[in-house]
Amino acid sequence: MVIEGGFTLKAPIDKLFDFLLKPDTILTCLPGAESVKMIDDTSYECIVKQKVGPIKAKLKFINKMTVVNKPTHIEIEGEGEDMTKLGHFKQKSIVDLKETGAGEVEVTYKTDVNIVGKLAMFGDRIMRAKAKDTEKEFTKNLQEKLKSIA
Repeated sequence: MVIEGGFTLKAPIDKLFDFLLKPDTILTCLPGAESVKMIDDTSYECIVKQKVGPIKAKLKFINKMTVVNKPTHIEIEGEGEDMTKLGHFKQKSIVDLKETGAGEVEVTYKTDVNIVGKLAMFGDRIMRAKAKDTEKEFTKNLQEKLKSIA
């Protein structure tokens, strides 16, 4: 399943990029994020609670930043599972930043997610709706955090 989208933020591109590279900071913007632990300079382990349809999931996963081209491009690959064994997933995300003028940056993303298990039974429609809701809340939280660094 491919999930893609974008949003615009008011922030200097260099500061935004540096902020996006810090998992312990960026995850404070993600709804349901419980913990993040750095493994090394490019890898981190996360635990995130999410509700997808009638199922509550507690996802534990490891992400690794595989490509970092400052200040415009990041690629991340990850793998994890629901801690109650509802499913397993792998993902690859590409995030691009582009200055649009007036101190704004357009952020676009594309994530290819492969899900197996009970979580997969919800299919694209519900997963995409959940992703869009999460994006809206994440963007709002991120913009608030960026006010303190801009």
